[in-house]
Amino acid sequence: MSTQTRIPSLDLSGPVEALWPELTGATERVLRSAHYILGPEVAAFEREAAGFLGTRHAVACNSGTDALVLALRALGIGPGDEVITTPFTFFATPEAISNVGAQPVFVDIDPETFNLDPRLIDAAVTPRTRALLPVHLFGLPCEMAGVLGAAARHGLRVVEDCAQSFGARYHGKAAGTMGHAGCFSFFPTKNLSGFGDGGLVATDDEELAQGARMLRVHGSRKKYHNEKVGCNSRLDELQAALLRVKLPRVEAWNGARVRAARMYQDLLAGEERLVLPGICDGHVFNQYTVRVRRGAPDRDRVKARLLEEGIETNVYYPVPCHRLPVYGRSHAGVVCPRAERAAAEVLSLPFWPNMDGEVQAHVASTLRRILGEG
Repeated sequence: MSTQTRIPSLDLSGPVEALWPELTGATERVLRSAHYILGPEVAAFEREAAGFLGTRHAVACNSGTDALVLALRALGIGPGDEVITTPFTFFATPEAISNVGAQPVFVDIDPETFNLDPRLIDAAVTPRTRALLPVHLFGLPCEMAGVLGAAARHGLRVVEDCAQSFGARYHGKAAGTMGHAGCFSFFPTKNLSGFGDGGLVATDDEELAQGARMLRVHGSRKKYHNEKVGCNSRLDELQAALLRVKLPRVEAWNGARVRAARMYQDLLAGEERLVLPGICDGHVFNQYTVRVRRGAPDRDRVKARLLEEGIETNVYYPVPCHRLPVYGRSHAGVVCPRAERAAAEVLSLPFWPNMDGEVQAHVASTLRRILGEG
């Protein structure tokens, strides 16, 4: 392929073109219905998503961030409480904890998976700890046996952040179905991607589901009879209709992601200056993220050089959450060396379902060449 060809970090155009007649048909159906908020499309999407995940309830909302807030509030998590989570995640994870008035407590990661290390949970539990919030990062489920074991020992609630893991499985169980609630995002970069923001709370708990449904419409079960201070977090009918078109394809797309990951594994095999991600059953690869080893060229230099060659990459995430300015004072003494090292080394390569093999080969060969520059 031409070295002048720009390779984006993500190409969303393929599914849109392939599904264009169905997507435009769904759009027209909603526009002509004159019903745009919490109507039949949202109800149908909730039923279909719950069926896909294998949960009794699915509550659609405005974003993955709101899904976390709704779940935490519905579980009664609030001021004075502590919630243990990972520092190596998007800010929305601890932000949701802070937004309900609780305190995030950061536990370091497993360096092999980038996920919260459940072996470190017990030492972080205090009398104020009310919940655990593991993240299934990059499409790889967290080690939930350890998380659920710790929750059982200490009587804690578990909310799973599944923003990057729709369709992922842990020992056969869908991500988002093992704790008290699973929270999903339909941001355009996700495995099940919308055309704007969108989120979902999945649960088997009737009371939690009803609480989330009430909170998403200003704290009311009956219009104009508000019982709590809630919020406005409703999934639009249009987004629900478009997501319904995509939902039946998500397993096939996840399979294509795994094949693309295996292709990178083959192309980059033996490159000692990189640590490649593991491939295991249930991993759905929202990202393909490598580590640039210490002693190799600096990660940021590698990223800059790839961009010079027309290859876009991303760093998820350059600053672990406990080091962000917003938590600088309250978490000044927190040390998570594994997360801090990961933040300095990770690099997510261009990645999407059904990537052309020639594109992947060009990315891999260019990356090898740049690493060899020293």
